[in-house]
Amino acid sequence: MKSAYELAMERLKGSEPDAAPLSSEQKERLAELDARYKAKIAEREIFLRKAFDEAAEGNQHAELEQIRHQMLNERSRLEDERETEKERVRRGSR
Repeated sequence: MKSAYELAMERLKGSEPDAAPLSSEQKERLAELDARYKAKIAEREIFLRKAFDEAAEGNQHAELEQIRHQMLNERSRLEDERETEKERVRRGSR
């Protein structure tokens, strides 16, 4: 009996029949991109967490909501940027 993961992987392979296997260089580049963007996200969250904590201490509720919204937007933007870069690597262009 196959696991849910194995079934999902089979469906994924079926949805992209023309997808070529990744070279070791591409895999390395993808891992590098993941690490770089993970660091960028952490850096932004640390910076914004400091501002968030300062606003919380001052009971600045509007500022808190603005920072929370900015945190979500920055994370989403960086994740989208990372996926765009990864797709370029997968397609063979840099």
